[in-house]
Amino acid sequence: MSIKVTVLVQKEDNWYVAKCIENSVASQGKTIEESISNLREALELYYEDTTPKNINVPTFLTTMEIGL
Repeated sequence: MSIKVTVLVQKEDNWYVAKCIENSVASQGKTIEESISNLREALELYYEDTTPKNINVPTFLTTMEIGL
């Protein structure tokens, strides 16, 4: 079985932090690819003994600009 998740990657100091939007599981790496690979491993462990709820529910992700 496979599921699709939404992943946000942000640079924080010298690390890239990858976070799964659906369940807040996060991981980090020195590169974007490493952070995503580490997140994949963390998610596999997170879902190891459980069936995810709301499998493949579409997520709408957008940006907005606000005046300061």
